[in-house]
Amino acid sequence: MIRKAIREDLPAIKSLTEACAKALQAKNIFQWNENYPSREKLAADIRKNELYLWEEDKRIVSIMVLTSTMASVYNDVHWFTPNKNNLYVHRLATHPEYWGEGYARKMMDFAEETAKQNNCASIRLDTFSKNKRNLKFYEARGYDRSGFVYFPDKSSAPFYCYEKIM
Repeated sequence: MIRKAIREDLPAIKSLTEACAKALQAKNIFQWNENYPSREKLAADIRKNELYLWEEDKRIVSIMVLTSTMASVYNDVHWFTPNKNNLYVHRLATHPEYWGEGYARKMMDFAEETAKQNNCASIRLDTFSKNKRNLKFYEARGYDRSGFVYFPDKSSAPFYCYEKIM
């Protein structure tokens, strides 16, 4: 079941992101690390009512942030739609014990339905250029690459920006 995260969920959410970072690093995918996502960043996502989670048997198995706020790092990206009424997906993650069970798909289904219900022009996101599985996942869902950004605190490699017009 999907729901908005609450403050009491923060320890479990942070544990999930740490497990993801460790599992990704074991696959030589360095998109998350000990600094990202930080406890403070996740707490801010919760305070803004933008962090959603999927819960199974009282265990948080997947998370994501949905926001209408465009981060300044995207200012130079050549998006396909105007910078107005877009939905941004950040920090989509599924606990490694549940990888391959369709939770990322369910979370993105929810994001796309939310965008449609709110008459958003598009959904925008970025994903690490070295994470081939994510690249295939978003492209198979109809997302088109619109540019790239860098997050030096995470990696020296680019993060590709994707957009799906609603």
